[in-house]
Amino acid sequence: MRASDAERERIAETLREAVAEGRLQMDEFEQRLDATYKARTHGELEPLVSDLPVPGGSVAPVTGRAPVPAGQPGAPVDWSRRIGKPATSSGGFAFWSGFSRKGKWTVGRVFTGFAMWGGGEIDLREADFEDREVHIRCWTVMGGMLVKVAPDVHVHVNGVGIMGGFDEQTKDADLGDPAPDAPRVRVTGFALMGGVGVERKWTKAQRQRLKEAERARLRLEKGYED
Repeated sequence: MRASDAERERIAETLREAVAEGRLQMDEFEQRLDATYKARTHGELEPLVSDLPVPGGSVAPVTGRAPVPAGQPGAPVDWSRRIGKPATSSGGFAFWSGFSRKGKWTVGRVFTGFAMWGGGEIDLREADFEDREVHIRCWTVMGGMLVKVAPDVHVHVNGVGIMGGFDEQTKDADLGDPAPDAPRVRVTGFALMGGVGVERKWTKAQRQRLKEAERARLRLEKGYED
């Protein structure tokens, strides 16, 4: 999108505040300021302030859209509130039956699930984490186990399946990459005549909040253009 004079001036003001606060050296400020007034599109302006804050601590926007307040649809996850809590569960066992961990719970640094002639569900999408890195160990014999993880969490899958499978599926990849400060989940284990599946997908509630946030963003952009 083509940039307006008002948008270029807004970026220039952000740069002036940054150099006054000591965030930029004078030579870097002059280079960015020169690039600001030469910029013709938002794509040229955005890199100039992508590492600088606006009042309130959010990254400076080009168009003047206000950052989404914490707790509102579309706001970034505050992982500091969800990491470092005492574990409420570190394992699950199923023999001719099933086990489930989902909703609000706290997964331990190491969680071990075992299912024989049964199944298990380990849903981390709304869970808290004892540590920034957790290890999910899945063992199944003639049974199945499903691990659900939100797309904004880092996931590494490395398991073995014999006469069965150990698979990963990403269903909501188009909604963004993992957040830099998000937990890291490592899923390992073994499936014999059974299967372990890892799904990266949002919950229905999370997907609805993202849709609401996108609609709100489009309304704001339309109002700004008008």
